[in-house]
Amino acid sequence: MTQLALFDLDHTLLPCDSDYEWGQFLARIGVVDSQFYAEQNERFYQDYKDGKLNIHEFLRFALKPLSEHSRSQLKEWHDAFMKEVITGQLRQSALDLVKRHQDAGDLCCVVTATNSFVTRPIVERFGIEHLVATEPATLNDNPLANFTGEVKGIPSFKEGKIQRVDDWLSSQNLELGRLPYSYFYSDSMNDLPLLEKVSNPVATNPDARLREEAKRRNWPILELFA
Repeated sequence: MTQLALFDLDHTLLPCDSDYEWGQFLARIGVVDSQFYAEQNERFYQDYKDGKLNIHEFLRFALKPLSEHSRSQLKEWHDAFMKEVITGQLRQSALDLVKRHQDAGDLCCVVTATNSFVTRPIVERFGIEHLVATEPATLNDNPLANFTGEVKGIPSFKEGKIQRVDDWLSSQNLELGRLPYSYFYSDSMNDLPLLEKVSNPVATNPDARLREEAKRRNWPILELFA
């Protein structure tokens, strides 16, 4: 029987926020107005941590730079981002966690609110095939075309993660409620809806609010980066 292991990415498998770091990277290399972008990036990041992020407002901000440059230019910048920022944030403890599930034959998937352009190369570094992320829309819905700055479908955020995971599982001819064991590792109280849906929720490097909730519910707490 299939067992499912879902992982949040930012502050769960990574000790940083890839969305935030990508924004800071773009500001550093001068792709966006450094002061304005850094200030807005910080504001949205704080809203996320406080549990009051307006996801659609944030995505209009975060996806706009993708729409202003060619895919080849974006890839060049992302390659540099991986080398300069992400590689140094890969931790053996997180790689080992994923590998334990893979060695057990579990179906592994990263489920993140961060868009797939930013996250897919990171997820590949973990050796994970499946990714459920917020999807940036492309011109004429061509996956190889330039980005429009809009979102395709439901953002993978809060309750949206449940719908997106259900849709992905359906494409695998699976159903969450019919799986004998399902794990979800997350650091954020924003992920409480999906944590409540799996049989084995694991508060991983949890923020203060999720830590208290996990203690109240007797959920395991995992510190990967202690």
